[in-house]
Order: sequence, then C-alpha cells, then structure tokens
Amino acid sequence: MARMAWPGTLVLVAGVLLCAAVETALGTKRVSIADDLRDVVDDEEDDDWRHWGAAPARGPGDDGPPPDLSRMDPATLQAELLRRHTGPSFGFVKLRVGVPRSREGVVGIATRWSNVLRTGSVAAKFVAVDFGTLMFTLDRGQDILELKEFILSQQEAYEFKIGDQAFRRPGDPPLDQVVEMLQKQKRESRGQDSGSRQYNSKVEL
Repeated sequence: MARMAWPGTLVLVAGVLLCAAVETALGTKRVSIADDLRDVVDDEEDDDWRHWGAAPARGPGDDGPPPDLSRMDPATLQAELLRRHTGPSFGFVKLRVGVPRSREGVVGIATRWSNVLRTGSVAAKFVAVDFGTLMFTLDRGQDILELKEFILSQQEAYEFKIGDQAFRRPGDPPLDQVVEMLQKQKRESRGQDSGSRQYNSKVEL
C-alpha cells in the first residue's frame, strides 16, 4: 500500500506546485513601456557604432609638408606625394606589349579589375582605351597607393601612370625601350625571312 501511495503523493505535490506557479504568473503585473523615450539613456553603444560612417580622422602630420624633402630620394618623394593626394584622380595602365589580345579580352580585364577593387572598398573604374591601354578613374585620391600595388601585382599590367609619374615593377625597363626592342626583333625576323626567300629562289633557278 505504501508503494502505491508514493506515486500518488508525487502527482499531488506536482499539481500543487503547478497551480502555485500559474497563480504567481497571473498575479505578476505587466511592465508597460512608454512611447516617449527621450529620457532613456542607452549605454550599450560602443565608440565604433557612434562613429560609424564618419570620415577617418586625419593625423597631426597629414596636413603639413614632409619633414625634409631635400633628404628624400626620388622614389620616397613620389610615394610621399601619392600618399598625400586627395580628391578624384585618373590615370592610365599600359598592358604588357607583345601579347595579342581581343577587344573582349581587354574589356574583360577592365571589368575584372573594377570588380575586385570594389570588393576591397576602392572606388576605381577601368575603361579600355585600346588593345594595350586602360584608363582608370579613382573617387578617393587617398586610395592611390593601394590601387598602384594592386595594378602592379597583376600579370597583365606593365606600367601604372598618373600625371607625369610612371611606375613599374623593380627591374622592368621603360615601356619605350620594350617597344623599341620588340620592333627591332620584328625587323630582324623579317630580314631573315626575306634572305631565306632570296636564297630559295636562287636555288630553284
């Protein structure tokens, strides 16, 4: 009998506890939230959220000239001038010469570069000028160094030019020398072809 009464006692106790919990829940007052929230202080916002979307603060030395321009070598001076450039910019990219390309191929390079830079928050757009030249426009001049590093890392690019400054990979000769060398090779190959043709005609005679 004691064993049969024990489960019944547990059921009775559980029922009492359940009724007490329901009464407590029904007796609890509902919290009302007023529509006027002007006096509410939100302490959960961090500094990053408060300053989201604001222009980055300029450092103390960004507005002034470099410490000593006379002691800078030309490469460092050009980098310093590019770093301090602001506002919209445009320039040109010369592709590797001697590589046959179609119109669709050049347009594809321009589109691919524009899309890749957009994913890195660099607002640059490329347009095909001819089979070996792309023109770019850059909304923010302070991104010029990042753009230069990206272009020179692409295998299709040979020279990056903005204004009177031209940038190439270390060790690459100027573009004019490369073009002249390729033209010389073409002339030599044509001379060899004409010489072999004259020799063949003499042999046939």
